[in-house]
Amino acid sequence: MGEADEGGIARKWWIKFKDESVFAKYTPFFVCLASGSLNCDTFMHFISQDVHFLKAFALAYELAEECADDEEDKLAIRKLRKRVKQKLKTLDSLVREWGFELPEEIITDDATVKCTDFLLSTASGKVEGEKVLGKIETPFEKIKVAAYTLSAISPCMRLFEVIAKEIQTLLNPDDGSHLYKKWIDYYCSQSFQESALQTEELLDKLSVLLTGEELEVIKKLYYKAIKLHVNFFAAQPVKQQTTVPLSWVKDPVEGHLTLFCDFDWTCTAFDSSSILAELAIVTAQKSDPDQSEGKLTRMSSADLRNTWDVLSTKYTEEYEQCIESIMSSEAVAEFEYEGLCEALKQLAYFEKNENSRVVQSGVLKGLNLEDIKRASQHLIFQDGCRRSAFASGILSETYKSCIIHFREHTLSENSSAPLMLSGDLNAFRVHSNELVYEESISTGEIVNKLESPLEKLQAFNDILKDHSNDEQNLTVYIGGSPGDLLCLLEADIGIVIGSSSSLRRLGDHFGVSFVPLFSSLVERQKELVDGSSYKWKRLPGTLYTVSSWAEIHAFILGQ
Repeated sequence: MGEADEGGIARKWWIKFKDESVFAKYTPFFVCLASGSLNCDTFMHFISQDVHFLKAFALAYELAEECADDEEDKLAIRKLRKRVKQKLKTLDSLVREWGFELPEEIITDDATVKCTDFLLSTASGKVEGEKVLGKIETPFEKIKVAAYTLSAISPCMRLFEVIAKEIQTLLNPDDGSHLYKKWIDYYCSQSFQESALQTEELLDKLSVLLTGEELEVIKKLYYKAIKLHVNFFAAQPVKQQTTVPLSWVKDPVEGHLTLFCDFDWTCTAFDSSSILAELAIVTAQKSDPDQSEGKLTRMSSADLRNTWDVLSTKYTEEYEQCIESIMSSEAVAEFEYEGLCEALKQLAYFEKNENSRVVQSGVLKGLNLEDIKRASQHLIFQDGCRRSAFASGILSETYKSCIIHFREHTLSENSSAPLMLSGDLNAFRVHSNELVYEESISTGEIVNKLESPLEKLQAFNDILKDHSNDEQNLTVYIGGSPGDLLCLLEADIGIVIGSSSSLRRLGDHFGVSFVPLFSSLVERQKELVDGSSYKWKRLPGTLYTVSSWAEIHAFILGQ
């Protein structure tokens, strides 16, 4: 009962699994629908499947009502069922109001069947089609089934409402030409929101007395319901040129899609330099106090801790001073690349000095290469980064039979490639600064290959020199710190992830435009007409923002 005590489990689990909604939002179906250019036949096919969903929802609510033992709960579920049945009864007129007509023959898709079968088997007392509760007799068993049923309904309603609301924010309220505006408005309406909220409140109430094991079952049902609906949207037969997924957009014969990604604060949730320092402190405690002359002499763990604290404090203070110094110049009204390059030279000078301080301090001296590799297995990544095809190596497996050429590179000012070459990043070719070793023991020296934004940009351009056909090559750079700005701007698609205020401040100061990725895709979709070929055109000074790795994954690869 612990999870329920912390607040409504419906809300809690929506927050936990909300990234799954991103994979639905970034489907060709919703991007085309948001742009208003979705083929009418595709939309009507989608609406025709709604008939099957509504029938399944009505029956599921009816079964849940029979299982509820509280009259107030029964009444609330009955009202929800009546709303569904009323919509089913008026669906034809509602569709006509939206400007369409239901097809005479309605064929059920496999994805629709999987959703409705899952819902109805759950409402009948079967969990994931395997565990059968048996003859449901006791009041508690009935309440449990009702809760299970609502856990399979609730996320589906919330998914519709959340995506419709986000699309609605992109529409001009005074523009009546959008074909699907009335459909979007329906799922943003107060009536639909009330139904979604009431379903969640009932799920919360019916789950109060469930055990931890039973709450875990509900959690799994909730997650599966979302996944099945995402699969449903992805399966919609969109027969038109689209802007997503990016891997489908590229020419399948000669196209090259080259992915670049920063490491610290982009893949990781922390600066990995601090991990190296902490590793040095911990391993110093275990080192032999009577170090022989043949071994590299190390500071004590206490001295290492004090030295690193001083270095990190000084770095933070002087970094802010460097940024403030850059910001002291007058902001520009339009994008100014040369001015940004000059400003970043100050940052480059600062980073070089800081690296020299680290080397001179000796804090990284004596690190064992094997210890660094083991530490890499415990790095804390940004949410969704491990799942991402880029970080997990799924990319090469998923597209073995695809002729599109993917190249993945990680550019980082981090000073230890072995730390980056964990199992999560083995799909990448890593370019970074490197520690110097003597018989697998760090000397504390650093081979500086990427000390500054300018050197990062040079590495970026050097990698692309191997590509002979620029027209067919598309580059994507993913970054999250000021040191990434030049590469982000040089790439065809620069994607900013993370919450670096310094990156945004510098970008704004020199006229860089930050545009949410999804809204940009919708605008680009509007530009496509039937039969036109789509090529991504780089917009100078424009970067695309995302809130999670799920958005990046969904944009480039789809599900």
